[in-house]
Formats: sequence, structure tokens, C-alpha cells
Amino acid sequence: MNDLSRPERLQIMLTEEELAALDDWRFARRMPSRAAAVRELLKRGLAAEGVALQGARAKSSDYGVIESKAEPGDGTAS
Repeated sequence: MNDLSRPERLQIMLTEEELAALDDWRFARRMPSRAAAVRELLKRGLAAEGVALQGARAKSSDYGVIESKAEPGDGTAS
């Protein structure tokens, strides 16, 4: 087995609507995979609850091929 930087695996079940929403969100942000999108959403949800993750390195925007637009209400401008 190769040396993974994320050695823990989490399996979740989603409805068709949840999966479609995840894929729409992911593609709009040029995320490289569903897993990357889920990690980013998890990180954002935890941050909204005041939980800081140790060792957070990359943002999902680092994976985009074009400059991303600011999301409504995120307090940033592009």
C-alpha cells in the first residue's frame, strides 16, 4: 500500500439530489474530485462552527483553471 497523506477513509451515502448538488458545486468551482469538494465543504462547515483544522494547506480555489468569482456573502471580491 502506498503512503497516503489522508490514510483515513470515510464512506457516506447520498440521495440523488445531494449528489447532484455536490457535483454542481464542485464543477462550478473546478474542483478536481468529489472527495476534494466534500473535504472543502466539511472544512467550511467546521469553520462556520468555529472549529479550526490543524495543517490546512490548500484551498479549493488553488485547483481552478480560471480565476474564480466571489461567492455571494463571502466578503471577497474578484
